[in-house]
Amino acid sequence: MGTVTIGVSIAVPEPHGSRLQQLRAGFGDAAAHGIPTHVTLLPPTEVDEAALPAVESHLAEVAAVGRPFPMRLSGTGTFRPLSPVVYVRIVEGAEACTWLQKQVRDASGPVARELQFPYHPHVTVAHGIDEAAMDRAFEELADYEAEWPCTGFALYEQGPDGVWRKLREFPFGGPVVPSQTGSVEQDSLPTR
Repeated sequence: MGTVTIGVSIAVPEPHGSRLQQLRAGFGDAAAHGIPTHVTLLPPTEVDEAALPAVESHLAEVAAVGRPFPMRLSGTGTFRPLSPVVYVRIVEGAEACTWLQKQVRDASGPVARELQFPYHPHVTVAHGIDEAAMDRAFEELADYEAEWPCTGFALYEQGPDGVWRKLREFPFGGPVVPSQTGSVEQDSLPTR
């Protein structure tokens, strides 16, 4: 057994995921079709293939204590000039994403790691393309809006062809949706 490159993320559901992926490809980002539209919880991380069962067990434990939460995207942002990325902003659900990624990378778990940059949840729509195309992505998606109930996350593996494939989904363990004020609502998931 060798090593594999894995990542953990929240998938952007349909129809939003495909639309953003097509737009990303249209801006000239060659990696667009190999990367499902997502919010990263664990960036690409190399692990021993033999460690995958322990990783899956850890992720199941994280998901078991997680709760569904509302996710809303609105407008664009960029990490330029520090990093050549244009993204769609997360305006609701960012705190929950931040909590989740800390649990996934917890020092006691099998995928503990430091990040190159401070964690900032987002949905990448252009990466490493020319500046004019980055500007176009930033401008064309400035009014972009999407929302959905986030009910879990998934483990992905990057193949030798560079394509990310889902290995397993991890649904959250409870039916409650935390409100943005920190109290817990007992209502069902939002339908919008």
